[in-house]
Amino acid sequence: MGGEVLGNKPQLVLDIAGVLITNMSPLFWQLLSDSASISYEDLVSDFKVNVREQLWTGAFTEEEFWNRLCVTFPTVNLNNAKDSLQSSLQPLPALNHLARWSEIADIHLLSNHRTEWLMKPLATVRKYIRTFTISSDVGCCKPHREIYDVLANKLDAEQIVLFVDDQEKNFIPAIELGWMTLQADEFGTWIPQVELLLFG
Repeated sequence: MGGEVLGNKPQLVLDIAGVLITNMSPLFWQLLSDSASISYEDLVSDFKVNVREQLWTGAFTEEEFWNRLCVTFPTVNLNNAKDSLQSSLQPLPALNHLARWSEIADIHLLSNHRTEWLMKPLATVRKYIRTFTISSDVGCCKPHREIYDVLANKLDAEQIVLFVDDQEKNFIPAIELGWMTLQADEFGTWIPQVELLLFG
């Protein structure tokens, strides 16, 4: 990240899973595997090959996702599966910093996720977020350039943009747009770098 200094009202773009809340994988699949006596590997493989992009882009509705899961793996109990999903979406340290960061930065969320699944985990911080760009709403997902362009149209083009994501592969379009990038981890070791840039 070098020694760049953010200007007034910087644009802080945050991923959600792996940055503000935990990723659904691997915990969700492990809980499902244990409760339904299904191979963890089979669950993850099926999701990656047949479900992931359709789910994140909204091609599958939430109901279609759950129905397909129960048809493909008949031992899955729907209610237990939904509970397991919510249990897998737990707050990470950065969530507690949003109120303070929002005082001097515009915070934008950019995520491959389902809006329905984010309502509860983000309920207490929604008021600090300027915009939400969620893949299931806009019909495209990272690392495809289209979703970055959707967000870029919402940003203050006069200000520097810092994009925080936990996956390096998602930085390529951001760099092409001239954004600064910072890789996150679930332990929050990246937070002091944001604090330094925002508050000096």
